[in-house]
Amino acid sequence: MFRCVCSLLLLALTMSVEAAGPAAAHLEFRIVIDPATRTLHGAGTLDVPAGAPTRIHLDRRFVAAEMSFEGKPLPHAHDRTDAWVLPAATTTRRVTMRWQGTLDRLDLTMDHRDTLAAPAPVAAPEGTFLPAPSHWYPSAEGLLETWRVTLELPRGQRGLVPGRLLEERDDAQGYRAVFEFTHPGEGIDLMAGPYSITERTVTLAGRSVRLRTWFAPGLEGLADSYLASTAEYLALYDRWIGAYPYTEFSVVSSPTPTGFGMPTLTYLGADVLKQPFIRATSLGHEVLHNWWGNGVYPDYARGNWSEGLTTFMADYHYKERESATAAREVRLGWLRDFAAVPEGSDQPLASFTSRTHGTSQIVGYHKAAMTFSMLRDLIGTEAFDRGVQEFWSARRFTFASWDDLRIALEQAAARDLRWFFAQWTTRAGAPRVRIESADRREVGGRWQIRVTLAQDGPVYRLRVPVSVETDQGPIPHIVELAAGTGSTELDVPHRPSAITLDPDLRVFRRLAADEAPPILRDAMVHPDTAAVVLPTDSAWMDAAQNLLAKLLDGRPRFVDGTSGPATAPLVVIGSRADIESYRRRIGLAAPSKAGTAGSSQVWIERVEGNVRLFIAARDPAALSALARPLPHYGKQSWLLFDGAKAMERGIWPTVAARWRFD
Repeated sequence: MFRCVCSLLLLALTMSVEAAGPAAAHLEFRIVIDPATRTLHGAGTLDVPAGAPTRIHLDRRFVAAEMSFEGKPLPHAHDRTDAWVLPAATTTRRVTMRWQGTLDRLDLTMDHRDTLAAPAPVAAPEGTFLPAPSHWYPSAEGLLETWRVTLELPRGQRGLVPGRLLEERDDAQGYRAVFEFTHPGEGIDLMAGPYSITERTVTLAGRSVRLRTWFAPGLEGLADSYLASTAEYLALYDRWIGAYPYTEFSVVSSPTPTGFGMPTLTYLGADVLKQPFIRATSLGHEVLHNWWGNGVYPDYARGNWSEGLTTFMADYHYKERESATAAREVRLGWLRDFAAVPEGSDQPLASFTSRTHGTSQIVGYHKAAMTFSMLRDLIGTEAFDRGVQEFWSARRFTFASWDDLRIALEQAAARDLRWFFAQWTTRAGAPRVRIESADRREVGGRWQIRVTLAQDGPVYRLRVPVSVETDQGPIPHIVELAAGTGSTELDVPHRPSAITLDPDLRVFRRLAADEAPPILRDAMVHPDTAAVVLPTDSAWMDAAQNLLAKLLDGRPRFVDGTSGPATAPLVVIGSRADIESYRRRIGLAAPSKAGTAGSSQVWIERVEGNVRLFIAARDPAALSALARPLPHYGKQSWLLFDGAKAMERGIWPTVAARWRFD
């Protein structure tokens, strides 16, 4: 979710960018919300640039008391009652508008997938969230927007929209604040709640930036640490990419498990904020979106590059700072996740727009991030950093595509990268690479190795790292592979015992079976996953159906307990005794790590070339307790739960792709 605007401070600096940028409408309105009654009243103006007839859209849950132009009511669109037609004009057109309505009731049982799927405007004393895609205010279809919004709330409530805070009053009469955006953005999100506000000011290269936390009761003790971490991230990216484009940044708590980044703020679930690792991971990711996504806008028609670049420069970067081992574990996780995606079920990066399910995240976030990792390996860190800096300088507050990013990096690296972007952004899937053969011979006290690598079609142009194992330690080499097979002569000073393919996992590829032990995601993302519920009573079935609705990307086909699908994963659900009996019937031994502790045990294994996911619960209540936490553990092979808490977890061991000499 991106909402793209900028502060007044950079207006003079970016006039040339704006002149060539997208046209924008301008909104000025006052909005009054009572979260207790869920009522909304709005009034103001909408200025639409000169041009062709334009539709004005307001969601049907609201009533437009006025929608007029030059003193006359606008006609409704002939095909929609929630759209009005503004006539063409050669000058800016001002629409006067008043609207009101009742917001939906906040559902505190929603998970993050629910919030992504249903962008409805919701309100309650615990929290109000009006996402821009819900069309809670009149907007000109097809245009970006700038705005000045006055927000009024009852006493005890505070709220905000993205942008620069111009005025604020909080007294016995209630809360009133004015926010302004001066650069074209993708829409206005509004958040409100019984917030406690903590503020500090930091200096970035001589510029003052106001930082705030807007935290619900019980979170106030986290405010100082979040402000300190936010300041560190802003300073990091201000140095790495270019000047932070806004005058403030806020961390706002949500009563539901959201994780959204808007310009000048992030909206994170209260339960998420309490997790100690969030400040070291997700917070920095959302801060960086103020450059990628909310500072340079993805050209969605040609692919959303911003999630991958943000994942690479945030989540992955923090692991690189931690250690080389931690970064390798991330790459292994990305490749293992992709191995769970059935061939033909993914999409090219150029087709990815936003995360809607597990496979889209694996492609749009993980494959894209690893593509940037390979690109940096190819052109070098200095050229890569210079390229993203030039990209930011040239494209801020405009739309940009993968091609625009490629051009900036080509200029920085002084080399043609069209082949690289073509194979990694326009193709679905990934190469399969293997060691076809290898032989060795001693010549004059040194050893010569001839190694042949092979890949299945379509052919990729690859730089494949290999490691020659010797009694004196590993010796790294790079093998160029641009055809179905390719042979290379390697010279090493010590007797080689084996060659390992891509030991550091730096090439995005489909792992071989031994390199990719089964993980829960193998069952979660497969479109044809089936399920069997061994106890047939309604309590078990109801709990199983609810769990699977949260766990799987698709809707499972239920089968009987005597067989499973031949080419798709099978989820087996029941009591421990039921599952042990089932395993004996099909000739499976007890797994080594499943154990019997806790209220539930979850594990996945390969059975005759396919995967089966076993979920053993003490009773239906224990099974129901897994519905919220289990979808977050797709990278694991086995887990033990006590209620909803994961007591232990792990991944089956991997085996490297290695050629051993006789």
